[in-house]
Amino acid sequence: MLNFVPGLQIPKSFYMAARPIGGPIAGAWQTKRLFVCHIFRSLQTSHTTGEIVVPFGKQLKDEAKKKRQYGESKSSRKASKGADPRLEKWELTVGIEIHAELNTARKLFSSAATSINAAPNSHVSLVDVAFPGSQPEFQKETLIPALRAAIALNCDIQRKSSFDRKHYFYQDQPAGYQITQFYEPFAKDGSITLYDHDGIAPEDGQSITIGIKQIQMEQDTAKTVQQPPTTHLLDFNRVSHPLIEVITLPHIHHPSTAAACVRKIQSILRSMNAVTAGMEEGGLRADVNVSVRERHKELPEDAAKSYYGVTGLGQRTEIKNLSSFKAVEDAIIAERDRQIDVLENGGVIEGETRGWTLGSTETKRLRGKEGEIDYRYMPDPDLNVVVIGQELESYLRETLPKSPSQLADVLCDSDGYGLTMFDAKKLVALDREDRLDYYMDVVHLLRQSLSDKEQAISKVGKIAANWVLNDLDSLLTTVEGSWSASAITAQTLCDIIVPLTRREITRATANSLIDKILAGDAREVHQIISEENLALVPLSDGDYLRMATDLVEANPDIVKAIQVKRQKGKIGWFVGQMMKTGEEGRIEAARAERALKNVLEVE
Repeated sequence: MLNFVPGLQIPKSFYMAARPIGGPIAGAWQTKRLFVCHIFRSLQTSHTTGEIVVPFGKQLKDEAKKKRQYGESKSSRKASKGADPRLEKWELTVGIEIHAELNTARKLFSSAATSINAAPNSHVSLVDVAFPGSQPEFQKETLIPALRAAIALNCDIQRKSSFDRKHYFYQDQPAGYQITQFYEPFAKDGSITLYDHDGIAPEDGQSITIGIKQIQMEQDTAKTVQQPPTTHLLDFNRVSHPLIEVITLPHIHHPSTAAACVRKIQSILRSMNAVTAGMEEGGLRADVNVSVRERHKELPEDAAKSYYGVTGLGQRTEIKNLSSFKAVEDAIIAERDRQIDVLENGGVIEGETRGWTLGSTETKRLRGKEGEIDYRYMPDPDLNVVVIGQELESYLRETLPKSPSQLADVLCDSDGYGLTMFDAKKLVALDREDRLDYYMDVVHLLRQSLSDKEQAISKVGKIAANWVLNDLDSLLTTVEGSWSASAITAQTLCDIIVPLTRREITRATANSLIDKILAGDAREVHQIISEENLALVPLSDGDYLRMATDLVEANPDIVKAIQVKRQKGKIGWFVGQMMKTGEEGRIEAARAERALKNVLEVE
C-alpha cells in the first residue's frame, strides 16, 4: 500500500509501468490514475521514440557483440584508409547539449532524497508523480553546485532567472511537461578552451575556444527499464533529480574535438564537485546537433539556417542520449557521412531526431524534429523567480577549487613539480581517488627531508610521480585490489625514497621494503633496513667488471645480437642477470649497465 506523504515510500519489489491511453492529455492523467488507484501491474506498450535508457554495462556488451558480428564500422574503415577526400568539399558543424546530474542531497522541486542505486521507487514524493493538488517547491541548496559549474565554465551569472514548462507527453514524464529554464537561464555566455593535449583534432591547431550559449537548471525524467519485447518499467526515483544542461555554440568542426569537449566539461564538473558521476556511470549524457555545408559556398536564403547566432549552416539533426566519449565521436562521424551521402545524391536533409547504438555503423531516425512551438514553452506559474546575490557569487568564486587545466599547469611548471603533461593529466584524472593529494604530500615530505642539492639532482617531483603512478599503483592494485593511501602512507613512501635517492639502498631493496610493509610489517622503514642488514654495501668498479665479463663470455649469442644486430635492448637482460646472480641488495642497476657497456664496447 502507498502512503501519500512527502518522501513517498513504495515497496522495493515494485516497478511502475504506464501506457498513454486515449491521446496526450488522457495519457498523462492515466499515469497519475495508476498511482491513485494503486494499480501495480505491468502494462504492455509500444515504444515509438527510441529514448530508452539502457544500462551502460549492457551497452558495452552490445557494442562488443556487434563488433564481433559485423566487424569495423564504415567510419573506422575510412579512418584506417586515411582521411575522407569528401571532407575537403564539405564542412562539419557540431553543437553539443550536455545533461549532467547535480550532486545534491534533495531533488530540485521536492524534499525527497536524490538516489542513484536505491531500490526502485523508494524516493518519490507526491510532486514527483504529479499527484493532483501537489505543487513544486524550489530547493535552494541545489543551486550551489550549479553555480560552481557555471563559474568554472566562465559563464556570466544572471541576477534573476526563472523556470518554464516544456510540454510533451510521454510515460517518463508524469506531469506532461518538464520544468526547465528556457527563457531566463541562470548562466549565459561562457566558454571552454581545449588544447592539443586534450585530444582535439590536429586541424584545430594547439587550442580552440568553444562558446557556451547558456547553462540552465532542469528536472530529470523517470528511468525507463526495458523488458523485451514490449514491456517498459518506470522507476520514479530519478524524477526531479536536479540537472544542468550545458549548451555549446556550434563552434566545433571535427568529431574528435567534440569528444574532447565533452570529456573536458565532464572533468571540470567533477573537479568542482558539481556532479554525481560521469558518463561511465550514467550521470552525464550528451546530445549532439550535426550539420554539414559545402565549403566556400553560400546557401540560398531559403535554405540557409541560423543556429545560436551562427548563420549559413546546413539543416541540422539531433542525436540523442550519447553515453560515452567514443559514442559522441562515432555518432558524429556516422551522421556526417550520412548527410554528405544524401546531399551528394541530390537529396535533402530533414530536421529530425536520430538515435545511436554503441557498435552501430549508422544513426537511426527516431522522429521528426519538434520545433520550439511544439513544446509550448510557458513560464511556470507555481514557481517564483530565482534571485542570485552578488555576495554568494563572489564567495563561490573565491572558494572555487582549481580546474583540471590549472592543476595540470601547476604540475608541469618547471619551478614546481616538473612533470610531463601526460603524467600531470593522469594524476589529475585520478584526483577522485585522492591520488593527487597523496602525490603532493609525498613531494612535500621529500622536500623537507632532502637538501636543495639532493632535490635538484633527484628531481623529486618526477621520482614521486613514477612511484605513485607506476610502481606503487601496480603493487597496491595487486595486494589491495584498488588504490588505498592507507596501505603505504605518504610518510612511509618518503622514508623509502630518501635512502634510495642517497644510494643507501638499491631499487630492489626499496621494492622489498614495500612488499614487507604491505605484508603487515609494522616496523619503521629505518628499523627494517638496520635490523635486516639491507643497507647498500657498494661493490667496487672491478667487481662490476668481473661480473659483467663472466656474463658476456657465457652468453655469446646475446652478445652477437647486441654487437652485430644492434639489439641494444638486450643489455637490460644482462643487467637483470647481474642483479639476480649478485648478492641481494648490493647490485646497482646503473653501475651494472655502465660495466656491461664497457665490456661489450657499445655506447
